[in-house]
Amino acid sequence: MEQNLNIPQHVAIILDGNGRWAKAKGMPRNYGHMQGAKAVEDILVDARDIGIKYLTVYAFSTENWSRPETEVSALMTILRNYLKTSIKKSMKNNVRCRVIGERSALSEDIRTAIEELETATAGNTGLTFTIAINYGSRDEITRAVRKVAARVEAGEISASDITEKDIADNLDTNYLPDPDLLIRTCNEQRISNYLLWQCAYTEFYFTEVAWPDFNKAELMKAVEAYSGRTRKFGGLKTDGE
Repeated sequence: MEQNLNIPQHVAIILDGNGRWAKAKGMPRNYGHMQGAKAVEDILVDARDIGIKYLTVYAFSTENWSRPETEVSALMTILRNYLKTSIKKSMKNNVRCRVIGERSALSEDIRTAIEELETATAGNTGLTFTIAINYGSRDEITRAVRKVAARVEAGEISASDITEKDIADNLDTNYLPDPDLLIRTCNEQRISNYLLWQCAYTEFYFTEVAWPDFNKAELMKAVEAYSGRTRKFGGLKTDGE
């Protein structure tokens, strides 16, 4: 762990700029996505080394299906390759892997690979790495509300008894603490349907650096910015939180 810094427990990242990074180098967008996947592998180790306990990345959104078919196909190929190699690397680094998002739209081989990765790493006790695939926060919240509504219909609870915890317990992220810090790369300053419920009190950090160029030094800049902030929860200031 880095000294004299308040290290965020949970960091969420929106991996932006792969295509623009590739275009600037005169390369196809798919090259940017491949380099972006490598950057994820590197930052995972860096996050663990500085003491971050949970890392959640936005890999493929529910809206990404609208991209050109060739790009979506390439992204799925990169995902397949990533999942294939992740078990060995995760076991070596004691990383627990989870995937959030609606899996039904994914191909059967990808769903199987996800299940194998989650099962193989379930007992690991180091950093928890969560990948958001076919994920959209509005979709997630809608699915959670449906689950709670089904309990009301079944007579298990009454509508007046529904609490925030009931919703949170039915979100994909029910095993995670809320993010302390959200990072978005490539100078975009919006949340893009990512962890809307969970980021109610999250600190945001935006950087001009495109995702393939985001490294440990850039991660430390984000952590240092977070560490220097006084966080507020319902008007109460919380130093060192």
